[in-house]
Amino acid sequence: MSAHLDIKQLEALSPFEFRDRLIEVAKASSSESGSGNVAILNAGRGNPNFFATAPRDSFFQLGLFAMNESKLSSMDPEKRVGGFPKREGIENRFKLFCTENSNVNGVAFLRDAVSFVRDNLELDVSQFLYEMCEAILACNYPVPDRMLVLSEQIVRQYIRREMFGKHPLSGEFDLFAVEGGTAAMTYIFNSLRINGLLSQGDTIALGLPIFSPYMEIPHLSEYGLNIINIYADKDQNWQFTEHELDKLRETKVKAFFLVNPTNPTSVKLNDKSVAYIASIVNDRPDLIILTDDVYGTFADNFVSLFAECPKNTILVYSFSKYFGATGWRLGVIGIHHNNIIDEKIAKLDNGKKTALHKRYESITPRPDSLKFIDRLVADSRSVALNHTAGLSTPQQVQMVLFSLFGLMDTSDSYKNCVKKIVRDRKLALCAAISHNFEHEQDNVDAVHYYLIVDFEKLAEHMHDSSFASWLPSRFSISEILLKLAEDACVILLPGQGFGASRLSGRVSLANLSEAEYTSIGKALKDLVQSYLDQYKRETPQK
Repeated sequence: MSAHLDIKQLEALSPFEFRDRLIEVAKASSSESGSGNVAILNAGRGNPNFFATAPRDSFFQLGLFAMNESKLSSMDPEKRVGGFPKREGIENRFKLFCTENSNVNGVAFLRDAVSFVRDNLELDVSQFLYEMCEAILACNYPVPDRMLVLSEQIVRQYIRREMFGKHPLSGEFDLFAVEGGTAAMTYIFNSLRINGLLSQGDTIALGLPIFSPYMEIPHLSEYGLNIINIYADKDQNWQFTEHELDKLRETKVKAFFLVNPTNPTSVKLNDKSVAYIASIVNDRPDLIILTDDVYGTFADNFVSLFAECPKNTILVYSFSKYFGATGWRLGVIGIHHNNIIDEKIAKLDNGKKTALHKRYESITPRPDSLKFIDRLVADSRSVALNHTAGLSTPQQVQMVLFSLFGLMDTSDSYKNCVKKIVRDRKLALCAAISHNFEHEQDNVDAVHYYLIVDFEKLAEHMHDSSFASWLPSRFSISEILLKLAEDACVILLPGQGFGASRLSGRVSLANLSEAEYTSIGKALKDLVQSYLDQYKRETPQK
């Protein structure tokens, strides 16, 4: 089996780099099979194969309206040179555009969205249309650089709806529009370091399992952070026990980073865990929390730590998964106006304050009062390029349209649809393993975007505990996943690369058809059966 691949070298790779090696093995196996057309079932990436259509249709129709607006200011008789849109009369021209194109996909949603902005959000429609037209034409720099004015207000309402649930409002907060969750991670780590909130040798806590870059970034030379792992208990439906969470009480822990709901186990923090973390924060008001809540929109009754612990928490939210928009690179960083981070910066020693004053003095006459979220913006462009910082304006338009789509869907029809898609795929996979295996995967806090396949549990389910103990004594997860790729052309990611069970694989339930997940379930069953056959050959049976 793929003898040319060095297992130890492969196990040193990140899960995503390891996935690429698995794909190479699957392609080679498919080619060697002679048929040359064996499908590779790549469940190793969380890119969804579904997406929201209405806000995309409306994006392109808004673009056409904006182009018409630009030609009204043309500086060329043949209209080869457009001009900026005009505010005066823009609402009436928009109404005419909607009337003339009433049967075109996207126009009805766009018309309703503008009505929602006026009637429900109580924003000035002319100002909104002008902001959207100028933004979609991309004819000006992002101003303000952190986020366009009305765009921030609309996305803020969406975040409140999806991240706060029925939680009482926790004060005002700012948003920084960024190039997806990956940019958010990069900017936050960097600015925490630059502003003296995390220094080499400091200790942070990670809630495991977690998206693997959160495990990898702290070890880079520019950070050099020490890590305390807070382990979720797989036997407690992947919830953190109070004993594990009590590690956060150690005063040396400067920050706690987690993904909620988790990647790869796809489980949200239950109410008890959220409340217990809040009680720890009450005892440790200096603790910084970063919560990455990209999968929160797939959960039932979701409440973020950003709502429960507003003063201490930085929010990362990406539109990528829920709206099927990974290529758009859309995300936000949220920080409450009243926050511990700005307080910590104000309390830095004089040496650090002087250095930071010098760093930011070129962009503000009062650098000492610059909020951390605005430091994020400046640092994202090496400060000197702060005047051209900000997410591209067409990206912000699509983010706004996604947000309005979510806000207007008061019956949660889209949400229920995409939740059912991933749930049904999970059921199909589990049913292909055995008729009762799916019931073992039930978890009221699961969001079903991913599934962790614990091969030891699967071995016990298919035979007994002795076989379950034998399997990890003979094979590593890398060997198991290589065999799965070679024998069945199925690609999973190693769970241990995310801090999950040592002998587990992550299945993305987002990017293949239901029938293909049935095939993956059968492949997993056949794989474990092949190991069971070997176990019976090598082990004396009673």
